[in-house]
Amino acid sequence: MTRFKTSAYAVVAAALVLGVTAPAAGAHDSHPSHGAHSSHEDHSSHEDHSSHRDSSSVPFTSATVTENADGSFTVAWSARGTHGVTIRTEGRTVARGGETGKVTVRGLRAVDRRWFDLVPARGTSLHLADRLIKLQGTVNFRDAGGYRTADGHWVKMGEIYRSDALHLLTADDLTKLRRLGIRTVFDLRMRSERDKDPDRVPAGASHVVADVLAGTPTFSGMPKTPAEAEAMMVEGNRFMVSGDTAKAAYTTVFDGIADEGRHGVLFHCTAGKDRTGWNNATLLTALGVPEKTVMDDYLASNTYRAAANEAVLSHLPPEQAAVYKPLLDVRPEYLDASFAEVREEYGSFRSYLKQGLGIDARELAELKRDLLVG
Repeated sequence: MTRFKTSAYAVVAAALVLGVTAPAAGAHDSHPSHGAHSSHEDHSSHEDHSSHRDSSSVPFTSATVTENADGSFTVAWSARGTHGVTIRTEGRTVARGGETGKVTVRGLRAVDRRWFDLVPARGTSLHLADRLIKLQGTVNFRDAGGYRTADGHWVKMGEIYRSDALHLLTADDLTKLRRLGIRTVFDLRMRSERDKDPDRVPAGASHVVADVLAGTPTFSGMPKTPAEAEAMMVEGNRFMVSGDTAKAAYTTVFDGIADEGRHGVLFHCTAGKDRTGWNNATLLTALGVPEKTVMDDYLASNTYRAAANEAVLSHLPPEQAAVYKPLLDVRPEYLDASFAEVREEYGSFRSYLKQGLGIDARELAELKRDLLVG
């Protein structure tokens, strides 16, 4: 390993694995607010994407679809200079609005996933759905796409997905995922996690092990204070950048993402927040998504997992819950630690992609052509 001693390896594993097997009950009791999973205006990115192409043909600066508790959908957008936007689903117009608008659409039939086309009066349309995939056996299964890049492209939805553990998927869940086109499942978990809770995958999908913590010794220790727990998480997030097994695992996933014939791709760990969170942060940053949007996507796990995490913490004595909570959370300082490790070890994010994950300029350009609209 680059900077991690073997004696610290088990501590890193503990930080990323301990206490994340919260029950799936109440999976959808706490749907994120509109801002928790929306796209945002431009912000500074971790990397200067000097190779960005002009994408003025996509006029939307923000756009989201949110499914509400009553089965209606709220569609919001901003596309200044377009002289109006038409909202369509299943080939028919369901709403119209101006350059900036927000509408609620009701009375639509139930489907596996409701897609909307946001069609501007001029320029390229967007094909969007709610980011959350509602399943009975998961709480944090969501689309990796639907975000705007710093140069005005949009990450396609319906191509790449991220999730928590899959062992509680029901037969109906599996059928739904098969209809949604899940072809390849990358399992980021340790062998002990895989043996305890084997993945259930849709019929016809391939299952690929990409163990971020492969070979980690058995661990049993827990931090004694919240500060120790936070420090463990920070170190764990640094490991996900520089650890040899982590680099090998994420290289495997990105090789799969780069293979157009394997879409849709799903990658997951146990909680869908740490190992999965860095995987998605890396993908979005590579595609040119701004820093703030990447952070918002990462922190959204706190909202999606709120009910499941509370189910764990509510059964612990207050002092123990205070120590345990940092292990269940995602926090800005955790993701910041990963990006700090990128800068310290590689100098730039582009160098991390090339030296750490084997993604050179040509492969990065191909990834953008494959996954970006505009």
